[in-house]
Amino acid sequence: MPTRNQAAVDFLTTRRSCPAKLLKAPYPDRAQLEPLLTMAARTPDHGKLEPWRFIVLQGAALTRLADLAEPAGAEAGIPEDKIAKVQTAFASAGLIVAVISSPKPSEKIPLIEQVYSAGSVCLALVNAALASGWGANWISGWAAYEDRFLQPGLGLTAGETVAGYIHLGSCDSTPPDRPRPNLNAITQWVDQ
Repeated sequence: MPTRNQAAVDFLTTRRSCPAKLLKAPYPDRAQLEPLLTMAARTPDHGKLEPWRFIVLQGAALTRLADLAEPAGAEAGIPEDKIAKVQTAFASAGLIVAVISSPKPSEKIPLIEQVYSAGSVCLALVNAALASGWGANWISGWAAYEDRFLQPGLGLTAGETVAGYIHLGSCDSTPPDRPRPNLNAITQWVDQ
């Protein structure tokens, strides 16, 4: 059995995402972000397919995506309040890493396992950022799967979606906690 890493246990027991609207400058620069991406890429990947990739969004790219939200959302029939939420999320961000779910053809590894792996990368990136002293938040929504937004906005190909938009930055305040699941209500013990 591996040696217990109490610092990691303590971190995982108390970790909290920072709301994206509370994230501000300074944001991780490339030298600070690359180790976080490296940690996230250590996610379990059955078959070593790497069914995910990263797109780092900052500056004018975020403005462009905020501007694209209205026409793409309207064409897709997205309600105005949800379009406005996406516009604000991109316009007010300083750094977002889009984790792209990019499944690979495989007779051995089912699509669902590849999608799960991409989702795991999102949590790994959030945890890597939080453990490194940054604020982080995982956001999805219609801009993560609507082709009218994904293809022109991020250049995604058929079959690709966004597993998550990971907002990163500095968070000066202690993130608010939220109610956590009742373990007894969500756990079934089976011994026969």
